[in-house]
Amino acid sequence: QVRALKLQVPFIQLPLLFDAGVLAQEIDALGESVWKPHPQGFAGNSMLPLIAVDGEPDNEAFSGRMRPTPHLLRCRYLQQSLASLGATVGRPRLMRLAGQAEVTRHADQGYYWTERVRVHVPIVTQPTVQFDCDGQTINMAAGECWIFDTWRQHRVLNDAVQSRIHLVCDTVGGGAFWERVAQGRAHDAPHEGWQALCIVPDPSASTEFACEAVNVPAVMSPWELNQHLSFLLAEALPHPQLPLLTEHAGRLIRQWKGLWAQYGDAAEGRAKFRAAFDAFAVAVRGPSQGVTLRNEMPWMQVMMVMISRVAVAPADARAAGRAAGEYA
Repeated sequence: QVRALKLQVPFIQLPLLFDAGVLAQEIDALGESVWKPHPQGFAGNSMLPLIAVDGEPDNEAFSGRMRPTPHLLRCRYLQQSLASLGATVGRPRLMRLAGQAEVTRHADQGYYWTERVRVHVPIVTQPTVQFDCDGQTINMAAGECWIFDTWRQHRVLNDAVQSRIHLVCDTVGGGAFWERVAQGRAHDAPHEGWQALCIVPDPSASTEFACEAVNVPAVMSPWELNQHLSFLLAEALPHPQLPLLTEHAGRLIRQWKGLWAQYGDAAEGRAKFRAAFDAFAVAVRGPSQGVTLRNEMPWMQVMMVMISRVAVAPADARAAGRAAGEYA
């Protein structure tokens, strides 16, 4: 079950099992030159883009028409594996974590993740790799398929010498995908009576899957804006200023609805939308001091990253795409 951008449990194993050995062979064949440093420069972290805007491996934008990169097109079983998810695919990456390296503790705040889950398929790993989410620690075994709640605080530690490589796919899902999630198991649920479907390499199997084309709004609709603000207010820990924040949010939504009825997301109305949100941000900055979310993040900081930066698109489309995933 999914509520807004949260899962009900930290980890869910999907009923799919992949041939990690074949995936590893395809990746090895790509060579070392296609790997890139992690976009945020995390030590010991590197990545290989599989789908990107217009299929360009060097384009790290979160907004635009996503297409397979030349690297993915060389890997047939990797394509088959993505197709088996039954999802509309966002920005899959191969994520490599060097031995004795870690992904430090954090929660994903960017707009891009508000309606997406992150699928993990371990390809090269070892039993000592620890994935922690909200105090729960598991080891994802090679070939398994997992999603986890990126809204909660999480970290990964690879205390072995060998690098760890995961297929990581961000997705809004789709009908078939969420059916698979419904058949999944929570990380602490018993294995008895539960089994995964083996996705064996098959030259005749479909490698077709949908890619995102619409992902960041020019202007948030009042219904989307209301959803995000309501979620952040519901996630806030008890605080005497919450009623005032709620009042300001309600005032903004009412103003936004009027502007939306007049302009929709047309370019001529965007300055007025931006002015309305900027006035809201000024009004809540003082009252929000000390208001913290359940995932330990400051309310104001997350509101600015998740909503303000994307509520009205900047004139530069590439800047909008970067803002959507900022502070992941």
